[in-house]
Amino acid sequence: MDIGIRLHDTKPGTLRERLGFAREQGFTCIHLAMHKAVPGFRMQDAPKLLTEELAQEVRRAFEEAGMTCAVLGCYLKLADPDDGAAAQTAEIYAAHLRFARLIGARCVGTETPPVPALAAEGAPCHTEEAYQLFLRRIRPVARRAEEEGVDLAVEPVCSHVIHDAPLAERLLRDLECDRVKIILDAVNLIDTPNTGRAEEIIDDSLRRLSGRTTVLHLKDFIPQPEEPRPKPVACGRGQMVYGGLLRLAAERKLPITLENTTPENAEGSRLFLERTARELGLSGQ
Repeated sequence: MDIGIRLHDTKPGTLRERLGFAREQGFTCIHLAMHKAVPGFRMQDAPKLLTEELAQEVRRAFEEAGMTCAVLGCYLKLADPDDGAAAQTAEIYAAHLRFARLIGARCVGTETPPVPALAAEGAPCHTEEAYQLFLRRIRPVARRAEEEGVDLAVEPVCSHVIHDAPLAERLLRDLECDRVKIILDAVNLIDTPNTGRAEEIIDDSLRRLSGRTTVLHLKDFIPQPEEPRPKPVACGRGQMVYGGLLRLAAERKLPITLENTTPENAEGSRLFLERTARELGLSGQ
């Protein structure tokens, strides 16, 4: 299995040093968030910082480490009612899509967090108005993804605009863009009222989204009855059931990147998933 890690979850260091740390722990791919892994990188300056020269340097660093970039992260808020702010954000996404093509990244990853103006009492941003705003904002970014020949992968999160698998499925249908895919992080779809339905929610997300999923983010969870969402933890330290997700990864050769790890437990989390895959008879796929 192609199991990786967020580069900013490794021991601190330069880009090359962090890639080396990840490789030493047995990882084969990376989720790269430039502003978290590269000292001094500011997202607002991405259009001028993400140059061809930097892309060549980053690509060489990946090749020398024997690693691939599963996700180039650009998790900025697209669903912004302010036209000026939304235009600036779209420019940053365009720069990341171009950079992803130059470094050979599998996709540019994004979520759909709400801006404060979209918050509504009881169900922040879970409205048709918020969905239509996000749809308008993502359309030009999706067109740019088509132009660059790079996938834009949306990661649904239960507290965001695209908050469940049915709405993510609707988004893919409404956009009619083959370059828009899904990053499936099943724990992000589980809120506290639904922790008892976790397996049902995961199965539904797989049924609806597996055909358009391009990367899996894996972590675990521990229920927190007094909090809106369960506590996310490293794989193997909570109540998560991974069978369906690992089968999808094996069958479609999808990269997996781990979340909520530390340098001390990351390798153990990778080994846990590999052991689970072997127990499921997936190690040879």
